[in-house]
Amino acid sequence: MEERFIQVQRTARYHVLGTLEAAPEIWIAIHGYGQLARYFLNNFKGLEEGRCIVAPEGLSRFYLDAEHARVGATWMTREDRLHEIDDHVAYLDALCDELLKHAMPGARICALGFSQGVATLARWATRSDRPLHRIVLWAGSLPPELGSDALARWRSTTIDAVLGDADEFADPEQLDEIAVRFERAGISMRKHLFQGGHQLDAITLARLLRGE
Repeated sequence: MEERFIQVQRTARYHVLGTLEAAPEIWIAIHGYGQLARYFLNNFKGLEEGRCIVAPEGLSRFYLDAEHARVGATWMTREDRLHEIDDHVAYLDALCDELLKHAMPGARICALGFSQGVATLARWATRSDRPLHRIVLWAGSLPPELGSDALARWRSTTIDAVLGDADEFADPEQLDEIAVRFERAGISMRKHLFQGGHQLDAITLARLLRGE
């Protein structure tokens, strides 16, 4: 048996909150495993003043329950992972290019990744030529293959890492591990620990989007 590959064109879905043409700041909000973009974007309602928030959806969808009533999306699995990484990096690059065609001149691009979206964001941000003004890494870990040289591309980016103190998938030491990796790359970051689980905390989210 011989494994072969072919590139195909497909349609990707994203949802927008706010007025792109009037926003000095565009946030790319990257959801976690098993989520859909439109529901993930609900967490940002009321925060669109002065910014436009865009939630791209992972390219692979699947049923979350035996009844096939709930659908989620994922960015990648371990199967053929390198091509899936290439695909979602190209997808996010193409999305930024499309947004900037309609955005006001000088609009800044920022990005937030949640859970699995942290690894997706990190791989994209270290491989893309699109500069990111701010990055928020929420309840996720950096991919192990990203060394100091790759992370060094973020030296001009403001970085925040966030975790709930009752997160069932991680503990506060994860924030320290991320900080150590950035420190080795000569980058400073801010750590934020809130009371809660594996979720976006409304108060912390609003504060971070305001740059506080």
